[in-house]
Amino acid sequence: MKNKYRILKIAITVIILGFLLSFSLRRFNDKSMEKVSVNMVKTKSPVYFIDEKDIKDIVKKSNPTKRIGDINIPELEKMLNQLPAVDSANVYLNLNGKLNLDIKQRVPAFRLNHNGRDFYVDEKGTEFPISKNFSFPCMLVTGDVKKSEYPKLAELVRKINSDEFSNKYFIGISKEEDNYELLTSQGNYKIEIGDLDQIELKVKGFKTFVEKYLVYQQPEKYRKISLKYNNQIVTTLNPNFKENDSAISVAKKELAKLPAMNQKKEEAEKKLNLPMIKKEDQPTEKKPEIKTAEKPKNKEPEKKKTEVPAKPPVKKEATAATPKKAIAKTEPSKPAEKPKTTAKSPEKKPENKPKAKIKIE
Repeated sequence: MKNKYRILKIAITVIILGFLLSFSLRRFNDKSMEKVSVNMVKTKSPVYFIDEKDIKDIVKKSNPTKRIGDINIPELEKMLNQLPAVDSANVYLNLNGKLNLDIKQRVPAFRLNHNGRDFYVDEKGTEFPISKNFSFPCMLVTGDVKKSEYPKLAELVRKINSDEFSNKYFIGISKEEDNYELLTSQGNYKIEIGDLDQIELKVKGFKTFVEKYLVYQQPEKYRKISLKYNNQIVTTLNPNFKENDSAISVAKKELAKLPAMNQKKEEAEKKLNLPMIKKEDQPTEKKPEIKTAEKPKNKEPEKKKTEVPAKPPVKKEATAATPKKAIAKTEPSKPAEKPKTTAKSPEKKPENKPKAKIKIE
């Protein structure tokens, strides 16, 4: 009996509680919404594609009677998440009848102009249209960009925005065929980067080029600066720049002269029947060797010997005074003394000629 009494007591209590709960729920559902609270979740960059008024208008359309019982929270939440500019939406109701909505908007990574249509792309690669009420300042991209390239392109824009140097120079991105180009705020030149790989290395190379060389040049001098080659920077001159115009025209004239010069050279060689000699085959002239003269050794002066001249023969002379023959006889004279010789300066003394005596017979 006691157990039956307990079971009956519990059952009556549950019935009473259920009746009270259903009564309170019916009363709560019949109650009108006192307030709609819209919380716009803050993002790293403030965006205003939609505002509280837009959200409240959607809530009113979904529940024109304003009765709490007529609100379909899952359906309302789904409707808000389908808005292009909404990243996420959370809807819940308090016991006091207050409807709360937490709305997080999409933050554009870049703005794309593709086939004449403008739209935004966020970091997740999701497209959403531009707003008539608000324009978000972001990188402008033009060209035939594929959806599969959205994440890498968003990463490139994020790196540009985070770097002070890149954010100062780069204001846009364009794609021509398969090459991406960066548009700059200084000059009309483009920076060709090729694909979207190794972006940090390419931007670092351009930064070095600007700091070491471009700051001393006029930006209008160049038409294109290519960074798509590994460890190379290739520049293209602007033909509309005055200084470049003169340099380019001179180079073109010189190049135009080459065929005529080569033709004249060939004709001259044919006339002379001379084979063309390569520079490598041309003989090289040997430079004459310069010999240094040796200094003569100091030799002792040789002693010169002096020779004594021999006596000249004496001839017989005839006189014309007598008809008789005259015979001249000579007497031998004493020999001349030998002069003394010295090693320094030998001197010759005059010879003493012998005197001749004439006898007349």
